[in-house]
Amino acid sequence: MAARRPFSPRLLPVLLLYLPLPLTRARHFSAPNTTFNHLALAPGRGTLYVGAVNRLFQLSPELQLEAVAVTGPVFDSPDCVPFRDPADCPQARLTDNTNQLLLVSSRAQELVACGQARQGVCEKRGLEDVARVLYQAEDPGDGQFVAANAPGVATVGLVVQAPGRDLLLVARGLAGKLSAGVPPLTVRQLAGPQPFSSEGLGRLVVGDLSDYNNSYVGAFANARSAYFVFRRRGARAQAEYRSYVARVCLGDANLYSYVEVPLTCRGQGLIQAAFLTPSTLLAAFAAGPGGARGAALCAFPLAELDGSMEHARRLCYTAGGRGPSGLEEATVEYGVTSRCVALPADSPESYPCGDEHTPSPIAGRRPLEAKPVLQLGQPISAVAGLQADGHTIAFLGDTQGQLHKVFLNGSQGQVYHSQQVGPLGSAISPDLLVDSSGSHLYVLTAQQVDRVPVAACPQFPDCTSCLQARDPLCGWCVLQGRCTRKGQCGRAAQANQWLWSYEDSHCPHVQSLLPAQHPRQEQGQVTLSVPRLPTLAVDEYFHCAFGDYDSLAHVEGPHIACVTPPQDQLPLNPPGTDHITLPLALMFEDVAVAATNFSFYDCSAVQALEVAAPCRACVGSLWPCHWCPQSSRCVSGEHCPEGEGTVYSAQEVDVQVRGPGACPRVEGLAGPLLVPVGWESRLALRVRNLQHFGSLPASYHCWLELPGELRRLPASLEEMAGDVGLIYCQAQQFRPSTAQRELPVPIYVTRGKGQRLDNAPTLYVTLYDCAVGRPDCSRCQAANGSLGCVWCSHGQPTCRYGPLCPPGAVELLCPTPSIDTIEPLTGPPEGGLALTIWGSNLGRDLAEVQDAVKVAGRPCSPEPSLYRTSARIVCVTSPAPNGTTGPIQVAIKNRPPGISTQHFTYQDPILLSLSPRWGPQAGGTRLTIHGQHLQTGGSIRAFVGGQPCPIREPVCPEAIVCHTMSQASPGEAVVRVVFGHAQRTLLTSPFQYTANPQLAAAEPSVSFRGGGRLIRVRGTGLDVAERPLLSVWLEATAEVQAAGAQPQDPTPRRSCGAPAAAPQACIQLEGGLLQCSTVCSVNSSSLLLCQSPAVPDGAHPRRVFFSLDGVHVDFASASGGQDFLYQPNPRLAPLSREEPTRPYRLKPGNVLDVEGQGLNLGISKEEVRVHIGDGECLVKTLTLTHLYCEPPSRAPQPANGSGTLPQFVVQMGNVRLALGPVQYETEPALSAFPVEAQVGLGLGAAVLIAAVLLLTLMYRHKSKQALRDYQKVLLQLENLEIGVGDQCRKEFTDLMTEMTDLSSDLEASGIPFLDYHTYAERVFFPGHGGCPRQPALEGPGEEGRRGPVRQGLTQLSNLLNSKLFLLTLIHTLEEQPGFSQRDRCHVASLLSLALHGKLEYLTDIMRTLLSDLAAHYVHKNPKLMLRRTETMVEKLLTNWLSICLYAFLKEVAGEPLYVLLRAIQYQVDKGPVDAVTGKAKRTLNDSRLLREDVEFRPLTLMVLVKEKVLDQVYKGTPFSQRPSVHALDLEWRSGLAGHLTLSDEDLTSVTQNHWKRLNTLQHYKVPDGATVGLIPQLHNGGAVSQSLAQNCPLGENIPMLEDAEEGGVRLWHLVKASDEPEGAKARRSSLRERERERARAKAIPEIYLTRLLSMKGTLQKFVDDTFQAILSVNRPVPIAVKYLFDFLDELAEKHGIEDPETLHIWKTNSLLLRFWVNALKNPRLIFDVRVSDNVDAILAVIAQTFIDSCTVSEHKVGRAHSYPEQDSPVNKLLYAREIPRYKQMVERYYSDIRQSSPASYQEMNSALAELSGNYTSAPHCLEALQELYNHIHRYYDQIISALEEDPVGQKMQLACRLQQVAALVENKVTDL
Repeated sequence: MAARRPFSPRLLPVLLLYLPLPLTRARHFSAPNTTFNHLALAPGRGTLYVGAVNRLFQLSPELQLEAVAVTGPVFDSPDCVPFRDPADCPQARLTDNTNQLLLVSSRAQELVACGQARQGVCEKRGLEDVARVLYQAEDPGDGQFVAANAPGVATVGLVVQAPGRDLLLVARGLAGKLSAGVPPLTVRQLAGPQPFSSEGLGRLVVGDLSDYNNSYVGAFANARSAYFVFRRRGARAQAEYRSYVARVCLGDANLYSYVEVPLTCRGQGLIQAAFLTPSTLLAAFAAGPGGARGAALCAFPLAELDGSMEHARRLCYTAGGRGPSGLEEATVEYGVTSRCVALPADSPESYPCGDEHTPSPIAGRRPLEAKPVLQLGQPISAVAGLQADGHTIAFLGDTQGQLHKVFLNGSQGQVYHSQQVGPLGSAISPDLLVDSSGSHLYVLTAQQVDRVPVAACPQFPDCTSCLQARDPLCGWCVLQGRCTRKGQCGRAAQANQWLWSYEDSHCPHVQSLLPAQHPRQEQGQVTLSVPRLPTLAVDEYFHCAFGDYDSLAHVEGPHIACVTPPQDQLPLNPPGTDHITLPLALMFEDVAVAATNFSFYDCSAVQALEVAAPCRACVGSLWPCHWCPQSSRCVSGEHCPEGEGTVYSAQEVDVQVRGPGACPRVEGLAGPLLVPVGWESRLALRVRNLQHFGSLPASYHCWLELPGELRRLPASLEEMAGDVGLIYCQAQQFRPSTAQRELPVPIYVTRGKGQRLDNAPTLYVTLYDCAVGRPDCSRCQAANGSLGCVWCSHGQPTCRYGPLCPPGAVELLCPTPSIDTIEPLTGPPEGGLALTIWGSNLGRDLAEVQDAVKVAGRPCSPEPSLYRTSARIVCVTSPAPNGTTGPIQVAIKNRPPGISTQHFTYQDPILLSLSPRWGPQAGGTRLTIHGQHLQTGGSIRAFVGGQPCPIREPVCPEAIVCHTMSQASPGEAVVRVVFGHAQRTLLTSPFQYTANPQLAAAEPSVSFRGGGRLIRVRGTGLDVAERPLLSVWLEATAEVQAAGAQPQDPTPRRSCGAPAAAPQACIQLEGGLLQCSTVCSVNSSSLLLCQSPAVPDGAHPRRVFFSLDGVHVDFASASGGQDFLYQPNPRLAPLSREEPTRPYRLKPGNVLDVEGQGLNLGISKEEVRVHIGDGECLVKTLTLTHLYCEPPSRAPQPANGSGTLPQFVVQMGNVRLALGPVQYETEPALSAFPVEAQVGLGLGAAVLIAAVLLLTLMYRHKSKQALRDYQKVLLQLENLEIGVGDQCRKEFTDLMTEMTDLSSDLEASGIPFLDYHTYAERVFFPGHGGCPRQPALEGPGEEGRRGPVRQGLTQLSNLLNSKLFLLTLIHTLEEQPGFSQRDRCHVASLLSLALHGKLEYLTDIMRTLLSDLAAHYVHKNPKLMLRRTETMVEKLLTNWLSICLYAFLKEVAGEPLYVLLRAIQYQVDKGPVDAVTGKAKRTLNDSRLLREDVEFRPLTLMVLVKEKVLDQVYKGTPFSQRPSVHALDLEWRSGLAGHLTLSDEDLTSVTQNHWKRLNTLQHYKVPDGATVGLIPQLHNGGAVSQSLAQNCPLGENIPMLEDAEEGGVRLWHLVKASDEPEGAKARRSSLRERERERARAKAIPEIYLTRLLSMKGTLQKFVDDTFQAILSVNRPVPIAVKYLFDFLDELAEKHGIEDPETLHIWKTNSLLLRFWVNALKNPRLIFDVRVSDNVDAILAVIAQTFIDSCTVSEHKVGRAHSYPEQDSPVNKLLYAREIPRYKQMVERYYSDIRQSSPASYQEMNSALAELSGNYTSAPHCLEALQELYNHIHRYYDQIISALEEDPVGQKMQLACRLQQVAALVENKVTDL
């Protein structure tokens, strides 16, 4: 009916976008632009059903999409009852259909789905396929209006099982004016003649529903009752809303048992969500009585709830509704006439579910109250509960999309986990479902469905995290070592086996270790204390694991004893350590019950680690180590060897001699601490505890670690008193190799043969040299007095140690101060300038210079913190008049003053002006401040407003250059400059901050690496920037950086008075980046013109951006998201390619063709400039590989006097390419040679060479003329392609939209690949039309022969496994004259089929045959090998490649090939196609071009029609499963009764002059927007399924040519065919006529050529994608291809073939032409599709292009290697420009495969073994063997003879075995 018009099929594929990726376990499911409403779960099946707006989805338990049903939008109105005719409801609009109710009927295996549309009617659908409608009311009555017809009004329901039938209980709110007559609660039937009708069943009758306005929250059921939770108000007595729960007996179909009672959650608002567990009703209430934000959870015990209802029912049955106090506690509600009565006291028990005479509906007045068990901050929208492992868990979903898991522990609830599910802010739906296993929770929001684990125990890796999670369903299973549910832990009932976080449980841990560590040299016992250890069975045990070493554990209560590993089982200590720490784990089987760390120490390693104090290190370490002083050893035993004292470890308690304090040691220097260089000194050291050495005599030595020298000095022990003594070192002079002011020299003492005493932590003697660092007298006298340094004038005056200076040479007074430099030389008159004076003898201390300095006669105050003794004074100048000048004086004490040669000048700086006067508020403007005397003082700072303006260039007297900082907002800012403490302000000329420039567009976005391409940048305020730049950051190698740039500030500096330096092209930044920039020119405030920066080779661009002073904008931001791309520089070949130095001879009027690579990648035709001398060659065409330009008609002059001939120069941005000189050909001038000699010489030459050159000249003339014609045609094609560019772009956009829809379809249905069985047989036996081979039918009387024949064929199969037999068979058959090429192919395919299960063997046979073939062709012409299928090995190779590349087709190349096929089909179908001639307006093949202009217009129909759109209706269905176009008729429907069948021919067909025109939609005057349908043809029995294409289709639809004539009447469709049939014309055509046809083809009019070019341009991307998929090595190359190419390389090397062209031809012939061209030409070999003749013709052109791309020779328009129908020059010219690029792809493909790692024999065999099992049909293999034997039978004698002649064959009795086969198969009598 019209109101429920079928939806357009074009909508259906969109739904397939919802499919999640296959083979993944989805955690959520979503659908674009779809709002979800309800969720239902089929018990047992686990299938999920999602009700959504306009959709129903069927999902697997893992949320994989299984089916989709469309439910809307529909024409509807909530104010109309369901209608058929739209006229019955004028207000009907296209309305979304929201799902209001979704329920599962398990008994009937049905899904009940009710939408808001059509007054909430329901439908039943199959559980196994939600798209299958089981019931839908055609004309529903008001008794079938079920759900609320407004999306905001809730509807809840239950399917309950009554005796013998299922009932539907539905509760709904009030919605719309038509819903007032629908009761809020109804019982409806699910089966019967009127499903969903409430006739004869119970209804909750309400007087006036609007008075109560029930709003339902949920419906639940247990074994006895159904419960409905809702909110409502009362009639008049109760104006406010309250929360209620109602109960009905499950078997009560009349609602006699209806009872409701109020619910109250103490102190909270109305109920929002609820859930019924077996024992409790969980209900969420709004927080607070005023509906404050938040929620509370209350738990109502079901026993109390039922008790309250029973109390109300008993009062209303027996006491008139009044309680013991006389107050009304129960009543009959909803304004019905029934009242509470006084029946007998046993009535409630007699009528537990009521009856006709009992009052109903009953409402209790006393509310059932509960205390909140939990408060939450967010409103709750969903509740679910689960009782598991003896615990109750509640799941709460809030309105912000958070899911809270709550443990209900007694009267309290605790949230133990919260997580965000779905988008933030999207409320969780009340349909919160737990799956049947209780392991997962399904959460629904408006946007998605999520599958959330109920308990994620396995995600906690250890005991601590498991117990800290506080998940009541999780615990730590000790002996399994994992976090599990209680039921998953086998011994959970036993003590200490399963630890639960809510009990006083702690994880098993090692409480103590005894001992805590152990020496590694000894093996001992360790005792672990592990409290609460689980008890094991008698035959079970624990063991200890010390790292990798296991030791059996002995358990006594909580104590476990284990033996440590022996020393050789321990790892070595890590370098630089004295111990090894290993994990110590108490293990049960392979589970670690408890773990800690345990250390094994090595006392000898302790000693070795501390050379300076071995004893202190030993006894003070962490380990119990002791020191043996006499033997100098650190030991771990009790004490040292007998007779030797022991220094015990500091950890020992009961001994006196212990710890580092008892070690023999050197405590420090007794004197002297300071030793002058060059003066003999004797060192004394204080020692302690040397008594440990006893009275044994020993020598002592002092050791000093001087730079570059270890000096040993004999020493003596003296003055020993108690345990303290002194050691004196022998007196010595010290002169270090390097002079230093002070040099600390470490010193230590040894005893005997290197036994070192412990040193104090810092023990060293300091050598000092007075001369170092004291170059003048003042600094010498300023030295510390304890050093004894004096200024000595003996010899060279210097600072020396006093005793080293002869008496009388010591100078007590220093010379006059000397001033070297002062800085700065100028300062402001105000003073306050810090002046630095450098020199010598400038005082010994600050006191000497305090009043000693004058500057230009004015005092200058020294700055104490900056004074450096004798060398530097920094003083602050005093004020002085402007212009004051003079030297600096320093006068110290009574000595004459030191006077500087430099003069200091007081001068007044003046600010005059600024440039520029404005800049962007982002800063970065290079601001120049002009003035006078600006070079005043040393510290000059500039400010613009409150912001500093950093000065990055030298300050000049007349100018200061600084760079502005950013400003918060535009406006004026005053410029000021600070000179020291003086400040100058430029008030008359403030700086203006303007708004930042905005960039709106930048193009083009690509350039050559050479740069120089003009980039146009548009925006606003672009003239604000003082110096706009276009920059690129580059990652560059060290060589590039060294050659390209120096580290430099991006801003060029200059010296005063010099012109501004040009900016450096590339500079080096921090971090190793290189920045290359160009300065942009400001065209206007809205246009910048920039040139792309040049990028050095080897550098990788990281960022391209514009710098407008302080505004930095990435190119992508300015260009609308388009990144800037650098392409490699173009390469051009010299004009004279043979001899580049010779001039190129140019004939005036010819177009110049320059070949190259990558010519148009980074520039357009208009930007290229080509010069010949001083003239310009106008560029006409620019392609990837060719540049065509039109030179000047007259020879231009050389430019800039460069030689005698003009140079040909191509300028592409900065890239300048000189291609050599050009010489114009001119008419030869008259020679001065005598005329007679000229005549004689000419005649002689003509006679001699005329015969030789005549043909040559004719050939060259023809060739040149052909080349010129070809270039002109290419130029014309280029111009035509540019002309159709806009049309191509529009067509391509439409096509891409269609292909996007196709991609969506493919995600659901997949590409219709043929199954491998069918694919293999279509490839092996193409002549059989792709039909699978069927086993031969046995004739009568053959039953008894079946066994012997099968046995014989099995023996033949075994015989084929003999390589000698198989090779002899093949060679013998090929030698037979009657064995045709077709027979060869057939036998090769039979062998491929018979040996499919042994592909390794088949591959070996193929290698052997290929080797023989190569040996045969090497002696002939190697380039001809594999060119045609002349022997069996070529067909075997084709079959082998087809087997090996099937997976590559399915995974990689199949999709682009299929998309190309569909794109071609779509483009062809968009235009008219003549049904008679088969010609089309849209094609690539000019022989199939419909040249006549045919009027047509597209129609939009409700169902697309016949063949063109049978593809649309069944676009996801394989062709073999579709109905045939001939089995369907097209029917036009108009109104209720108007049905017209549309036919190609009928009585209305127009016939004129023996021409009958086929009917069209225009003929029938079908209007736009009409409804048409496909119906089965009557003679086919009315069932479309009967016309499904069989396994063997009869062929494609072919045009109805003149064979369709009847009675002299000829058919035509769009254009009339020529008078003469094509066949007759072809028969009578002569060579000359064909030449004329070809000439007409060459002269194809431009209007038709543009059609071909438009089609080509539209399909170009898809052709490129297909070629790229075939020829790309981005993915791993199939191992078979690599294996084959390696084998061909081996063959070439073996036979000495070094010509790369030959190898290229072999690889092309074997793979590309043999397999891929076949796939391009015949997609039906791969896909289950229909390929029309037009599509086939277009594929032929593309396949020919692929062939031309694979050839090595230059591409020319000709007939070689082409398909006959593709001989047309037009077809070949279409892709002439692309073929060079495709050739490069082929060459790169071959090169990349050759460079990849070789495919090993083992890898190939492994892959072949996997492929061998693909074809497993035993009957077909027997059939193949039967046919193979038929061929053997034809040449039986020859084969037997060949086998008998072979000596090896004789030994193997091959002939005899073949005779046995013949005997069994043919019952042939042999000589056996």
